[in-house]
Amino acid sequence: MYDVARAAGVSQTTVSLVINNAPQANIPEATRERIWAAVRELGWRPNALARGLSRRHSQTIGLISDEIATSPHGGKMIQGMQDAAWAQGMMLILTNTSNNLELERAALGLMLERQVDAVIYAAMYHRLVTPPAELAMVPAALVDCYSADRSLPSVVPDEVQGGRTATEVLLRSGRRRIAFINSADPIPAAAGRLAGYQQALASYGVAYDPSLVRSDHSPWAPAGYRCMRELLELPEPPTGVFCFNDQTAMGAYDAIKQRGLEIPNDIAVVGFDNHELIAAELRPALTTLELPHYAMGQWAVEHLLANSAEGSLPASLQHKLECPLVERQSV
Repeated sequence: MYDVARAAGVSQTTVSLVINNAPQANIPEATRERIWAAVRELGWRPNALARGLSRRHSQTIGLISDEIATSPHGGKMIQGMQDAAWAQGMMLILTNTSNNLELERAALGLMLERQVDAVIYAAMYHRLVTPPAELAMVPAALVDCYSADRSLPSVVPDEVQGGRTATEVLLRSGRRRIAFINSADPIPAAAGRLAGYQQALASYGVAYDPSLVRSDHSPWAPAGYRCMRELLELPEPPTGVFCFNDQTAMGAYDAIKQRGLEIPNDIAVVGFDNHELIAAELRPALTTLELPHYAMGQWAVEHLLANSAEGSLPASLQHKLECPLVERQSV
């Protein structure tokens, strides 16, 4: 700062007022321009750490995740956070822990030492988590996960709405015998999408038939193939099928085509996730629901910054975001 002041022919106090954009500082525009010219010429950057210590703000947000950086959809979630942070002049610091609790605690400790303004704790898929107790030391939010005591604000997909929308698409196409290939794992997505499926049937006056529901602990293409084969062997096979995700839908496609049936003429198919390497590439292209990864990341940052600025962070807020329908040619 001394060097800049000397080069611009002003005092260090004047440099400080200009660099920090101090309100109500009555400094002529020509002087401001001279100071910034000196800053550029000298290649000087303010010490962010020192500035953070004096202001008690570091302009950074920490992100701790299990595996979102290596998951197919994680990039969208990170992009949503980064775009929202950058719009407020903030930076995002990411640590991918691969479910290593020791690494998780160490990463959070380093972030707190660097006085991050907030921390986001994110999961690869919608589930219950036990976040580190140290999160209580800083404004924090959970993304695609929630804590048992709901002590931290969270944002998750609306799984019930997603299941209901997927089933309604098939019902609106005139189908009434609609199957559901679900995950057998005890996760919110499986329970929520099944509830949405049942709600949609009830709203159209269609009786729930448990024989049309199949589940598997491995929600991948082979499981979708097995479940779809079983459904097609029923005395009265389904005319539409809602699949837990696009991978199981891909397996269901194989089983349907192996029977010599056509999609969507003989049986319509709806997936979930809008997996970019699957949904648009299947033939016919798959109608599916999109998980709101970008919107969840964006919401978390905006919520933290808005409420931190107001001095309060409502811990009990458990926010759900709609899963948008992406219509293609499989219905």
